[in-house]
Amino acid sequence: MPDLNFYDMVYQVVRLIPPGRVTSYGAIANYLGTKGSSRMVGYAMQACGTASPPVPAHRVVNSAGLLTGKFHFGGDRMEQMLRSEGVQVSDDKVVDFKKVFWDPAIEL
Repeated sequence: MPDLNFYDMVYQVVRLIPPGRVTSYGAIANYLGTKGSSRMVGYAMQACGTASPPVPAHRVVNSAGLLTGKFHFGGDRMEQMLRSEGVQVSDDKVVDFKKVFWDPAIEL
């Protein structure tokens, strides 16, 4: 198996987030052993549009549950995608964030 670059490792983790759950940039960075690189996880999410298989980037939010990446989706598409999976969003923030939070360090 070829060595994966950081973005590919991020994409592998994000593809494992179940529908109806969300995680944070920092939780992914922590899981990958690169605590403090949450901004790089964000850059990876920005660049995942052409990744194959697709990456469910709408399931990645900031550590407070805010949809900080929403402008990359256009309009309220990120919110709509989360709602279609049963995640409640109000004022660009995940409702019951701790309840729907998926921590790869615990789940994987």
